[in-house]
Amino acid sequence: MKVLLIEDDYVVGDMIAMYLRDENYDVLRVGYGKEGVQQVRDFHPDIIVLDFLLPDANGIELCTEIRSFSSIPIIMISIKTNVSDRITALLAGADDFMCKPFSMRELLARIIVCMRRMINHETKPHERIDMPESISSIQINQIQRTVRIDGQHIETTFSEYELLLLFYFNPGRVFTRENLITALGGEDAPVSDRSIDVHITKLRKKIEKDPKHPKHILTVWGVGYKFVM
Repeated sequence: MKVLLIEDDYVVGDMIAMYLRDENYDVLRVGYGKEGVQQVRDFHPDIIVLDFLLPDANGIELCTEIRSFSSIPIIMISIKTNVSDRITALLAGADDFMCKPFSMRELLARIIVCMRRMINHETKPHERIDMPESISSIQINQIQRTVRIDGQHIETTFSEYELLLLFYFNPGRVFTRENLITALGGEDAPVSDRSIDVHITKLRKKIEKDPKHPKHILTVWGVGYKFVM
């Protein structure tokens, strides 16, 4: 996934960029608003993290300008904590607003949530989303929150479904258990490493032909899990 980070503070910008790159995101950081708008067109990001105050532009104005030609999710970040500023940002087209300082883990969780909303928004009602041909036996309907394997309905818990959806839209990406805990409920979620392993084991039993020798949800020893098509 490609992230465009428009942030003029080098310390904050470098910290965010470093963290997201460690999570296998492709990050481009720019420090000026005009350059940021141009990179929306040139870099083609999947999501934008936009600072509220920039040297050459106001984040609200930039958000409005970007919204005039793109629906890419925007997370606005700011040292401003006033409710009025948050409301203004959201009305200008931002999908989320975070006040500095914030947890990098929370930022990652909000990025995942924003991308999930985008995917849901682009899915037509009652449209069935088929997996790529190599794993076409697995089908997900996001509107009805159902999973089918070889045409047969599979019952999943809330957590199992959310994990499968996350894997589905991020094939090949390695997720640490901490990533998965954050994705399921945020930084303070009552989820442990052990419970993640239990969810994965149960999910494998439901979607894998041979759960003991999985072909799709693979263990990356010492790190976590990844989904392979």
